[in-house]
Amino acid sequence: MLSRCTEAQVRPGTEGDLAPLTDMYNHYVRETAITFDTEPFTPEQRLPWLRSYPEDGPHRLLVAQDVRKGAEGRILGYATSGALRPKPAYSTSVEVSVYLSPDAVGRGIGTLLYERLFEALATEDVHRAYAGIALPNEPSVRLHARFGFRHIGTYEEVGRKFGRYWDVAWYEKRLSHPS
Repeated sequence: MLSRCTEAQVRPGTEGDLAPLTDMYNHYVRETAITFDTEPFTPEQRLPWLRSYPEDGPHRLLVAQDVRKGAEGRILGYATSGALRPKPAYSTSVEVSVYLSPDAVGRGIGTLLYERLFEALATEDVHRAYAGIALPNEPSVRLHARFGFRHIGTYEEVGRKFGRYWDVAWYEKRLSHPS
């Protein structure tokens, strides 16, 4: 499943990306139920989040950077793999997510980010990836299905935002065979 996206380059996120990543995330905080955060963040508040992703290992932050003439360097989106739960026995499972700049949606950037993220995770001791999708979000459901995620359940009315309750569908992807 190779992405045909040629307008972006994927690399590890750095502290220099903090402001645009915070702005991008805050769009989703303010305008959507895709995240259940309800108050926008300052870059200083998001710094611990960014620093929690080393350049290698199972917990990663990858950014898609625009390479088109005149837009070089602009951040188009990011993908993460982080701890599913804090207890040690969960260490071979990750929760993954992808966020895109609103003007980058539908251009193959999410596919490109997930391709690179799963290529990196293939070298790690990671057995399963999980994704929670606030519903409705058909583009995210399609993206995860394209990468082999399967629906394993839905938490009904688990989050309240914008004066209503939202369901979250959970998806799982096998990354390795049991040891």
